[in-house]
Amino acid sequence: MKHEIIIRDLTDLDRAAGQFLSEIGDNRLVAFYAPMGAGKTTFTTAVCRRLGVREDAVSSPTFAIVNEYRTASGEPMYHFDFYRITKPAEALDIGLYDYLDSGCLCIMEWPENIEDLLPEETLKVRISVAPDESRRVSWED
Repeated sequence: MKHEIIIRDLTDLDRAAGQFLSEIGDNRLVAFYAPMGAGKTTFTTAVCRRLGVREDAVSSPTFAIVNEYRTASGEPMYHFDFYRITKPAEALDIGLYDYLDSGCLCIMEWPENIEDLLPEETLKVRISVAPDESRRVSWED
């Protein structure tokens, strides 16, 4: 089934994040594919906010590779940024599969840098920028 969410502007993020969470169901591995500046971290922050993560706790883990957050229910979730990964071994060195096998929500930015390591069940989500600066979030399940 194809899914598509249009984000008109920043004021529309909360609604879009809520819709996204309701539509992804039980998927726990979510990979965001998008060009630089398309809003991967911004959308991830909105998703985290909907899950009750303190907004000031959310940041791009570009240098740390992974950040752990706690949802309102106390569940851990993981936010990865693989932008600086140049070899799959670097992702394995951080214990990638321990995170991915945890059953917790794992949101990944720049997954194309570790494509060969992603489990088959990873939900591949695309974010694209329209000429009017709106965003299109789309995926198939």
